[in-house]
Amino acid sequence: MSHAATNPFTGKRMAAIFVGGFGIVIAVNLTMATMAVESFHGTVVDNSYVASQHYNGWLKQAAASNALGWQAAPRQRADGRVVVETRGVPAGAVVTATAERPLGTREETALTFSAFGEGVWVSEQKLAPGRWQLRIAIRAGGQAWAGEGALP
Repeated sequence: MSHAATNPFTGKRMAAIFVGGFGIVIAVNLTMATMAVESFHGTVVDNSYVASQHYNGWLKQAAASNALGWQAAPRQRADGRVVVETRGVPAGAVVTATAERPLGTREETALTFSAFGEGVWVSEQKLAPGRWQLRIAIRAGGQAWAGEGALP
């Protein structure tokens, strides 16, 4: 007598396989959804309608910044201070930035910079290790530039 004859594949066995398979899929989806909701601690914008009303203004600001031709490249030193190397920025400029964590717990730090040679600016504040997104603002001679940069 063969094994198939003593243990036939029945509808009950197929139903158990079917329910078990979908049970695994549902459990994984619930776990992933819970992890996603628990790890998101902020909003991209508080009110998308209000943000949409400012969109064209943001595009004009970006075009004005690009027209200046200024460039800024941030990096973090071992001591936690942020260095911004600039090109095309006139002497006497004022450099500020806001550092935000792109992921995880919402953390925001305002940074002010001091000139540290030609085209080099060093923050007065230190940042903790980790990933940061910087919103950099430079003002000089009645002109304003805004840009973003990431610190790994």
